[in-house]
Amino acid sequence: MREQIQALIAALNTVLLGKEDQIKLALTCLFGRGHLLIEDLPGMGKTLLAHALARVLGLSYNRIQFTSDLLPADIIGTSIFDRASNAFRFIEGPLFAQVVLADEINRATPKSQSALLEAMEERQVTAEGVTRPLPASFFVIATQNPTTQTGTFPLPESQLDRFLMRIELGYPGPDAERELLKGGDRRVVLESLEPVGTVERLTHIQTAVTQVRISDPLIEYVQRLVGFSRQASEFAFGLSPRGALALLHSAKAWALVHDRRHVIPEDVQAVLPSVVEHRLREAADFAGHGGGALAQKLLTSVDVVG
Repeated sequence: MREQIQALIAALNTVLLGKEDQIKLALTCLFGRGHLLIEDLPGMGKTLLAHALARVLGLSYNRIQFTSDLLPADIIGTSIFDRASNAFRFIEGPLFAQVVLADEINRATPKSQSALLEAMEERQVTAEGVTRPLPASFFVIATQNPTTQTGTFPLPESQLDRFLMRIELGYPGPDAERELLKGGDRRVVLESLEPVGTVERLTHIQTAVTQVRISDPLIEYVQRLVGFSRQASEFAFGLSPRGALALLHSAKAWALVHDRRHVIPEDVQAVLPSVVEHRLREAADFAGHGGGALAQKLLTSVDVVG
């Protein structure tokens, strides 16, 4: 399994240069059976990462461009009348893929954004009174532009909470950017990328994550982190039980990515910002974000040993 994970990381590193930490976090989210939100400026490689993940894992891939006129039926699908059978036939929308890129999700209206809620939580969709299961290993990667840009609709807390992790890619370092400029279009590299995984291997890794051990003292550390967020005055509200579980699952997956079958405190600390930042708000600025500062407050204020 170690060789499989290292092969995935190495393949993705050839496409997205100088972003190994973000690649590991994205794989951690996938291995933890969660969904990933990537927030950054346009042109930073968000779409490239999503497409590369699907390609190296050998998964089916669809991209949905979210716009202000997008309708829920454009995502889920709709029924059309089939004259041959004299009945309505459901035509699956782009949501029916193993990896779905919801590109610029906050450019669509809340009504269209909410079309993803059931799919992300239940891995199924209900259309016209019929519930339809989504493909195995269903994984949503949503990209989000900064809310300061025009034409954006901020995601509500209930939608944000469905994402296991949120990451930012950021600008490349000087060496990586130099290699990027010399190497040309990364889409050419993407097209030559060969799959190094399968659905069966991915399922095997996801099952292995659930078997990663976490000791009682580590669980108590997570409880102290969650409890601090609920009691400290700087927090508008604390982490929910779902947020606590997300932190545990992510720490297990991060440990497995680093070839460990048990969780250590550093695993919890490594994933904590990506897991909790989008779930927290500052009490002094409830309408703002502030989750990054609050995540750092948790890391510096809560001791590993109680």
